[in-house]
Formats: sequence, structure tokens, C-alpha cells
Amino acid sequence: MRTVGYSWCLVILLAAIANADDWPQFRGPNGSGVSAETHSLPTEFSTDDGKNIAWSVKLGDGIGCPIVVADRCITTAMSGDETFSVLAYDAATGKELWHTKLATGKLPRITPPNSHASSTPCSDGKKVYAHFSTLGLIALDIETGKVDWKFELPKPAYLMDWGAAMSPIVYQDTVYFCQDDDLAPTLFAIDAATGTLRWKVERTDMLAGYAVPVLCTAGGRTDLVLAGSGKLKGYDPAIGKELWTCNTMPRTVMTSPVVRDDVIYISVQSYGDETRTLKYALLEWLDTNQNGELTLAEVPKEFASRFNQSDKNGDGVLREAELDTAFQSPDNMVGGGTTIQAIRGGGSGDVTKTHVLWNVKNKSPSNLSSPIVAGEQLFVVKKGGISSSFGTKAGESHWELKRLGKFGDYYASPIAGDGKIYVTSEPGSVIVLKAGPELDVLARNELGDSIISTPAISAGRIFVRTKNSLVCAQEK
Repeated sequence: MRTVGYSWCLVILLAAIANADDWPQFRGPNGSGVSAETHSLPTEFSTDDGKNIAWSVKLGDGIGCPIVVADRCITTAMSGDETFSVLAYDAATGKELWHTKLATGKLPRITPPNSHASSTPCSDGKKVYAHFSTLGLIALDIETGKVDWKFELPKPAYLMDWGAAMSPIVYQDTVYFCQDDDLAPTLFAIDAATGTLRWKVERTDMLAGYAVPVLCTAGGRTDLVLAGSGKLKGYDPAIGKELWTCNTMPRTVMTSPVVRDDVIYISVQSYGDETRTLKYALLEWLDTNQNGELTLAEVPKEFASRFNQSDKNGDGVLREAELDTAFQSPDNMVGGGTTIQAIRGGGSGDVTKTHVLWNVKNKSPSNLSSPIVAGEQLFVVKKGGISSSFGTKAGESHWELKRLGKFGDYYASPIAGDGKIYVTSEPGSVIVLKAGPELDVLARNELGDSIISTPAISAGRIFVRTKNSLVCAQEK
């Protein structure tokens, strides 16, 4: 077995900041999706007959994931047409502890199955930090739900109207939030106590993406690691300085990396092949009359200035060579493709040739569901319930393209604990696998409602945010 290194210790340390059973952000400690606790977790549970269901509550629409901090389960919802809610429940009983409502104003366009309540909050045990597209970042007191501060952010804009779905993280005394949209992608660092800006880094070579930052400690240095168009980058979390870049990503990155020891693992599917630049996606999504050209009227109004910059001859039409570089950085004309890879953390400058441990292309990652690394196993699942598993040392195949027995879309990312991997499907199933190099399905559970968000694990309980409810499963 590989010895536990710096970053795995970091995961365990982050889990212990407020409570050993905390799941304080998207996918828990350091975004790993892996629970370090020793409680038994339920294998079978169902809302149909109530088996191993501790409690459930109705919520408004939402797909943000639940978090668990200081014995509170916290989630978000749309509780009205223009009302965003942050809610806290007693993790053991489901009793509502507080419910904070915020007026959103006019809402932007989004593409289903996205929801306006899509961001996962995070917490340091003192405050809860949440994001909403029209409100920016909001800090709430974890005891009362009272708003402590707000930090206004530029409203995100998307060429394809995907909508906001980015999630903040908190590390030490700073909240980090990456808004990789198509208009002004930027990484922000906000003082957790005061809500003031510490630094920001413009990521002008990025396109829209939804990767959540993770932390990786290598050689005694902890870096803030973020995946985006064409590049995986490491930043100094104190000042935002870019320390290194690994130029191995495809164009559109919606999945998040995970860290084990001092190695960063990521799986990405970006539609199209490596030679397809953004041009083809633009024509597919925006060219309403399908004449192979784009006019200003076919582009979202927020992008008028970017359109004019791309329109080199000023004739009001993007065609041929103009389309080749439209809305995309000329220094980062990366295409599509699929990849599952492992990159050694740390380093300096361009580490593409020095830190890539393995890169398996044209396999079977998902474009939405992030990978999980449990022990020496890297597991991925994609649409149709098609799963694959690889070894972490060299990307060697355990199994590939095997169905889990439940059809449908798979948007949520898998989580692991108690020797099991939990995989949720959009139609409402939670499939439980035995962790290991053989595909062994232990149970297929039904919750009776669409599931887009990734569940949380805490104190022997699994918290599942369905489209309209919050369900807690626990062995009885």
C-alpha cells in the first residue's frame, strides 16, 4: 500500500477543524468525496417503505449539495420565484434550526437541469458561505443564520446559457471562489471574517467551467489547485501568484480534481476531438439559421463587446478565420477530448513534461460527474450508469464500461465511506458498491425524486439532497 502523504493528511486535518464528522464543503474534506470517519453507513435505504430513513424534509427547488458542520446539515433552495434560502437542520433529527431568505431580484437565464440554487455552501464552523448568481458571496452566522457580510461579484455570463453552478471553499481564514464564466473568468480570495477582498486573479485564457478548487501539499508547500480550459494550475493561496501550470486539460472542464497524497487526479470529457476549437460549439449552440456564420443578434447581449473584438473586419458577421478565435484566447485554443490523469503536485512554471505521472486518453470519464479515489482505486461513472475503475499508480484498468443496473443521467459525483462507494442517478437511485478492483453492487436504493446533487456523509448518516427534499439515511 502507498504510505499516506502530505495531502491525505491535509484531508484528515481539514475534516477535524470543527468536528471529526464534518463534511464542510462540496464533496467533503478537501473535495475528496471520501469520509475518514469509522461509523457504519447504511447499505439499503428507501423512501418507499422508510427503511433506514432517519428523517426527510421538503425543500424548494435546488441542486446544491448539503454540507454538515457542527451537527448541522445545511443546504439551499429556491423558496420563491425570486427568493433564495439557506437552511440549517439538526443533523440527527431533521429539526429546522434556522431559515434565511434572501431576495434575488431578476434571475438570469439558465439551461435545465441546472437550478438557480445550484451552488454548494461551505463552512469553517463559525460561518456558512454561500454563492448566488445575482447576490455574490454571502456569509451567515452558523448558529443563527443571520447575514454577517455580503461580497458583490460580477454577474456570471455564459455563451450557452448554462448558468452559475460554482461553489466556494474556505481554507484557514480565507474564502476562495472561482467564477470561470465566458465573460470575465476570475479567481477571488475573500477574508472570511470581514468579507473584504484579499486578492483576485483574472483567468483570461479560460472558458466557462465548474471545477471546485482543491488544496495539494507537496514538498512542504500547500498550493491552491484549479482546473480549467486546457490547464491545471497551482496558485499560492496567500497572494494568488500562479506557481505552476500543467497544460493537459481539454476545452470544457466541469468536473473537479481530487487529491491523494501529493498527487492530483482528474477525469474530464469535453465534447469534440482535440482539433475542434470553440468554433464548432458556437455554431452548434448559437447559429440559429445554421448558415455557418454568427451575427450579433445570435449572441447573448452580454457578449456584444467580445463579439465586436472578434469581428476583425467590422462587417457585423463572424465567419471563417474570425470564428477560429472568437471568444477564445488565441494562446489557449484547446479542443475537446477525454482524459483520466494523475499529476504530481508542486513544481514551478510549466510542469507538463515533468509532473504528469500518467494520462489515459479516450477512456470513459463523465463530462459532469467528478472521479473518486478510494484507497488505490479511481472510480468514474457516466450517463447510462456506465462505470469504470482504474488503479491510481499507473491508470491500469480494473474494469471499463460496465453498467450499474440503473439507466439515466448521472450528474452527481460518487462519494465513499465504510468500504463502500455511493453513486446517485438523476432518476432517483442510490447505487451502493463495494470499494475495490471488482465491480460488486451491494444495493440499488430508490428515493423517489430526481437527484442532481452529490450527497454528504457525517456521523454514520448519508444526506441526500433530491430536487425537492433533503433525506437522511442511517442504519436503524
